Amino acid sequence: MEDLLPLVDFDSDFLFAELNSLDVTTILMSLADKYGIKLEAIDATPKNLKSLDNIVAMVERKLQEK
Repeated sequence: MEDLLPLVDFDSDFLFAELNSLDVTTILMSLADKYGIKLEAIDATPKNLKSLDNIVAMVERKLQEK
């Protein structure tokens, strides 16, 4: 994701605070395309986007729901 959003500090303790709405959309769309999952606006929560670990957990949950 760093290549898609080079200005975002993905090592931040609170990644969600680093993101604007376009960043969130970019993350959700790229993950949905890459993993073939459905991500919607309701998935764009501070909890889901707090850190890379939280993003991975969200993707894993979505993969299990497939």
